[in-house]
Amino acid sequence: MGPPHGKQRFEEIYAANYPDILAYIRRRTDSHDDAADALAETFTTAWRRLDDIPEGPRARLWLYGVARRVLANGRRAESRRSELVERLGQQLALWAETAGADGDLDGVREAFQRLNPDDREVLALAGWEGLSSDGIATVLGCSRGAARLRLHRARKRLAKELQAAGLDVARYGLRAITMTREAT
Repeated sequence: MGPPHGKQRFEEIYAANYPDILAYIRRRTDSHDDAADALAETFTTAWRRLDDIPEGPRARLWLYGVARRVLANGRRAESRRSELVERLGQQLALWAETAGADGDLDGVREAFQRLNPDDREVLALAGWEGLSSDGIATVLGCSRGAARLRLHRARKRLAKELQAAGLDVARYGLRAITMTREAT
């Protein structure tokens, strides 16, 4: 009988290496949940790339390499999340200073919510995601000209809603959408 294949081979690799890979990951993570996630991702990669796993004891070394990359990717993602949280916190503090001082934020949020969902989406793509007309066109699956027109019309409708709420359109404009996002 030849070497084990498919499911049987994976089960043998898993059973032989699980304790060592788990210990490797646990020593490099702060929580059981993080370790479980990294372990699952390591063995998911092993399953997908079963044909790439070397035979014998080299399989464990290959799995260590996969686990190392999984952990590195997790650290990079966490670093990006931390930087984003810090930047958003700074922006929120600045917006709260300008909008929260006079209580207009609720009015801005309500004006934004009164818009139809399509207007909210196009404004959100521009204001929250920072997309240009080209980017909005790609996301919405329309031409650049159509995206520009939709954005222009949505901005006009938002201005009308802000005016109806007695808010200074010149003061808020598109910035209202960004403030609304942070408040919701």
